[in-house]
Amino acid sequence: MLKRLSSILPALLAAFTLVFTPVMTAHAMIGDKITIRQENEMGRRFDKMIRSQMPMVGDTYITDYVANIVNRVVLAKRPMPFRIRSAVVANPILNAFAIPGGFIYIFTGLIQEVDTESELVGVIAHELAHVSQRHVASRIEKQAKIGLLSTAGTLAALFLGIAGGSGSAKAAQALMMSSQGLATAAMLQYSQDDEREADHVGMNSMVKAGYNPTGMPGTFKIMMKNRWFDSGSQMPTYLSTHPGLSERITYLNDRIARMPDVFVARKDDNAELKRIQVLVRSKMSPATSAIAYYHGKKRSDFSPMDYIGLGIVQERLKDRDQAALSFQEAVHLDGEDPLVVREAGIFYFKTGEHTKAFKYLQKAVIKNKRDALGLFYLARLQAEADQFDLAQKNMRKVLEIVPEDSEVHHHIGMILGESGNAFGGNLHLAYAAVYSANLRKARYHASQAAAEAKGDAQEAKLKELQALIAARSEPVQ
Repeated sequence: MLKRLSSILPALLAAFTLVFTPVMTAHAMIGDKITIRQENEMGRRFDKMIRSQMPMVGDTYITDYVANIVNRVVLAKRPMPFRIRSAVVANPILNAFAIPGGFIYIFTGLIQEVDTESELVGVIAHELAHVSQRHVASRIEKQAKIGLLSTAGTLAALFLGIAGGSGSAKAAQALMMSSQGLATAAMLQYSQDDEREADHVGMNSMVKAGYNPTGMPGTFKIMMKNRWFDSGSQMPTYLSTHPGLSERITYLNDRIARMPDVFVARKDDNAELKRIQVLVRSKMSPATSAIAYYHGKKRSDFSPMDYIGLGIVQERLKDRDQAALSFQEAVHLDGEDPLVVREAGIFYFKTGEHTKAFKYLQKAVIKNKRDALGLFYLARLQAEADQFDLAQKNMRKVLEIVPEDSEVHHHIGMILGESGNAFGGNLHLAYAAVYSANLRKARYHASQAAAEAKGDAQEAKLKELQALIAARSEPVQ
């Protein structure tokens, strides 16, 4: 349940042109100030582009964990000018970023590499401070006279730098070089000032939320150790949104030294973080590095989730016999853990052992009704047994949790089609194509659905679909 990563350069250029054109047009009518409403609109438009072009994590165990942390920090920051919405991006870079309107994206690379929850919170609190202080909007306001292309080029370069990868970095450098001069210099100066303010405001909120303040400089140390931002990644220093980490670690530690000892003595409960890290490492990192991690760990130190992680990687490497042993051991150690039985159920679904798969998947979704991935595989299992009514019911529950997941729409479309519902089948196959950015296929299935539509209810559903296709088809102005 992940969206495919496509070419990020044209996507982000299109995103920023789409997002900032209305804002720059508004400047001519109402002056240089961007309203909260306009910022919300920028965020909404850019979020759609991000979700269509970057691989978003759909596993609710991961996304709910991150959302709970984000909400805890937000509660400590109230009042906030925006409703905060979080998402997790499947990307190995150690970072997170926030955009106008209250959208924050946390990368799986960051989740995997932190040692404590406070370290993860340090970055989240920092990024939320950018939102509450309206840094991006302020930079746009200050550069209003420079023009749309300069602003869009500079900001696109900065976000390309965040996205990482040598190809993106080279494209980002080319963009920045094409929009240098006054616009670039101004943006960099504001960015450095903003980073310092975000550090201090973010630390205030993480302390108020009950976290250990040492988490923030701790994450910066991890970033320095991994050297994700230097010339090794072919990213010039001025493209990084986190420059001067060494200096920032120093002033943050100086501030922490003046805090009451009780703040620094706070202990994290890292149990859930460790479970989430197993999912990220075993499913989203390269299989060779993941298997090396588990081979380097003493079996006496393995938890049930470690055996789950090992089994997932072994299955990815086509070593199903060893994977079966790993899953058996995990279930033996803790067969009541809903995450353990879910992953065992998914494994047995893939190996065709449907009786075992049904047993474990059913237990998983009973214990956690928000387990979208467990429900997804249970519905597929029911469909393969021709239990179309149950399969459709459970797949619709999944859609309520992850409404824009193309794979879920694809499978419910297939289920409806096989059960004889040609309209519903084509409708959801069209949505699947929309959310996987295949508009040609979306139009085809929409036309097939139109041919089958009967009654006002189906016509209304068809109009909603057609409106979405039209919106996604609009050329960037």
